[in-house]
Amino acid sequence: MNKPLDGFAHTVLGPISPKKIGMTSTHEHILIDFLCMFQEPKELSQRNMAFQQITTQNLNWVRYNMWNSHDNLQLTDENTAIDEVDLFKKAGGRTIVDATTIGINRNPEALVRISSATGINIIMGAGYYVDSVHPPEVEKKTVSELTTQITNEILEGISPTQIKAGIIGEIGCSWPLTKNEQKILCASAQAQNKTGSPILIHPGRNEKAPLEILNILENEGAHADRIIMSHMDRTFETFDSILNFAQRGSYLEYDLFGWETSYYPLSPAYIPTDAKRLEFMKELINNGFSKQLVVGQDIFSKHRLTKYGGQGYSHIIKNIIPRMKDTGFTNETIQLIFIDNPQRILTFSPI
Repeated sequence: MNKPLDGFAHTVLGPISPKKIGMTSTHEHILIDFLCMFQEPKELSQRNMAFQQITTQNLNWVRYNMWNSHDNLQLTDENTAIDEVDLFKKAGGRTIVDATTIGINRNPEALVRISSATGINIIMGAGYYVDSVHPPEVEKKTVSELTTQITNEILEGISPTQIKAGIIGEIGCSWPLTKNEQKILCASAQAQNKTGSPILIHPGRNEKAPLEILNILENEGAHADRIIMSHMDRTFETFDSILNFAQRGSYLEYDLFGWETSYYPLSPAYIPTDAKRLEFMKELINNGFSKQLVVGQDIFSKHRLTKYGGQGYSHIIKNIIPRMKDTGFTNETIQLIFIDNPQRILTFSPI
C-alpha cells in the first residue's frame, strides 16, 4: 500500500529526491551525550585522568580508555559539529544518518541548524536506544502506544517540534534482549509497516543477537531488505558467521571505520582494523552481497573528531575509498556501497 512519504528520503529539513542523497555515511552521531557509557576507573592513579579535558598530552590514554574519559563522551558543541560536518561535505559527502535516539540526547533543532549551516542532508532517527537509558515511561507503554509514538515521530514530527525523523533507529538492543527492548522492536516493525521507513538496529554484543532481532522484526511484519544491521565489525568474528547472517537479506553495515585500536573493553572480542573490515566486505562482495553493504564510522566521542586528533566524518571518503581502489574494489562497487545502496534503503517505499 502506498504511503504519503513513499519515494522520498526524509531529512531534518524535509523530503528530498533520492537522487540528492549522494555520498552517504549511514551511521554517525553528530551530537550525542554518551555519559551513560562512562566508567570511572577503579585505579586511583587513573581517576584524575578520567575528568581531564582532552589534550595532546592525554590523547593516547583517551584512545585506549575512551569509556573512562568523561569529557570524551560528550558531543554537544554545535560549532564544532558544524566544522566537522563541513569537512565531510568538502570531501564530497552529501548525507549523514544521525543515529542518536531517545536516551542519548537527540536534538532535532540543533540538527536543523547544522544541516542549514553546512548544506549536508541529515537524516534523524526515531525511537529508543538501549534499555539502560530508557525513560521510566517505557516500562508502562504498550507495543501499540510505542508504535504510535515512533510513527508520529516520522509522520508528524518529534514533539514538541515538527521536525521529522527519516529512519527508525538506531534501535538499541542489549544481550540478552530485555522485555522493553523486545517491545520496542515489535513497535519498530509495526511503525515500518505504517510509514515505509527503514530501520537501523544496534545489536547486542553477541553473534546470535542480529539473527534473534531480525526474527522478531520479521515476525511483526518488517521486511529484511528494509533493515540495516549495524556494527557488523564488532558483532561477528568469523566470515562463516557473517555469511550465514548475510543470507537473511538485511543491509550489512560496517560502521566502525577509523577505529584502529583493536582493544574493545566492552567485550572479549577484538575490533578489526580498517584493512580487515575491507577484507570482510570484499568476501561478501565475492559471495554476491554487494547490494547489501553500507558503511559509516559511528563517531560518538571527541577523540575521533579532527579537532581532537581523530579522523573525522570524512575518513571513509578521504582514506577508505582510495584504499578500496588500491585493493581491487571496482568503481562500480564503490558507488554501490557509498551511493546506490544508501539511496535505496533511505528512500521510503511501500511495505
